[in-house]
Amino acid sequence: MDDYFEFEKPVAEIEKTIEKLKALAPEKGDLSDEIRDLKKKCVVMREEVYSRLTPWQMVQIARHPKRPVLQDYIATIFTGFVEIHGDRRFADDQALIGGFAMLDNNPVMLIGHNKGKNLEENIKRNFAQPKPEGYRKALRLMKLAEKYNLPVISFIDTQGAFPGLDAEERGQAEAIALNLTEMATLEVPIIAVITGEGGSGGALGIAVGDTVLMMSYAVYSVISAEGCASILWRDASFSEQAAEALKITAPSLLELGVIDEIIREPLGGAHRNPEAAAMQIKKSLLSNLKKISGYSVSRLTHKRFEKFSAMGKFNK
Repeated sequence: MDDYFEFEKPVAEIEKTIEKLKALAPEKGDLSDEIRDLKKKCVVMREEVYSRLTPWQMVQIARHPKRPVLQDYIATIFTGFVEIHGDRRFADDQALIGGFAMLDNNPVMLIGHNKGKNLEENIKRNFAQPKPEGYRKALRLMKLAEKYNLPVISFIDTQGAFPGLDAEERGQAEAIALNLTEMATLEVPIIAVITGEGGSGGALGIAVGDTVLMMSYAVYSVISAEGCASILWRDASFSEQAAEALKITAPSLLELGVIDEIIREPLGGAHRNPEAAAMQIKKSLLSNLKKISGYSVSRLTHKRFEKFSAMGKFNK
């Protein structure tokens, strides 16, 4: 039951009953009909629960501890990944990694936030909250991609850039701002994929893409729901209301033109079937890469500039 959210409890109870029946089967005889009926009921109930998720519930799914991370996607989507280390200035930030990789027969530059799967990994990777050296490393890799005419693919999954004093002392805001400026004119295709949390400038620092894709249960926002609640209501317990107001879900962002496509996850979230989720991402990446790879440099950069310039416009 630990893997279930509060709103999934009815589904959890049915699955628990199914497991009990399976255990009783050797003693009680053939229970296949009962188990089959319960499985059908479970699917229907899960579909019903997930058809009416609130934004706050989606935040919880995006943060699920077993949700696939960048390393999972590298293993299932790409081949021949060669990591490139360091920003050539200060350090090698493990919160944001990247390097050369193959997407089927397409050589690409892969960059992404690097969450861990346990406490030890997360501490080593600073919980995927990059410092300035992480963003400077990302920019170095993007410039390298431009030199060799390789498309850039970035995976976004972070609560935000690291807010510590040492990061601020080394120019956190400047590093992110420079990435935004340089990505706007980068002369190779850029595809950004929001796989979990896309938090604030920490996410946007590698997300200025020609095409921005988003997993169906991911979230993308200018600030976390808790942070927004603390500012507006002076009380983090209003996080649910803040999540609703922020329009952080994939359908809302698609409607607003912030993202370009929603990648459908397995029912219940990517953690329920990581391999299927990865294959959906791969399919979308290949389709979109084929579409934008034929653009001229001038068309590519012009459309990218127009895309991000249009965001936030108020139509009377």
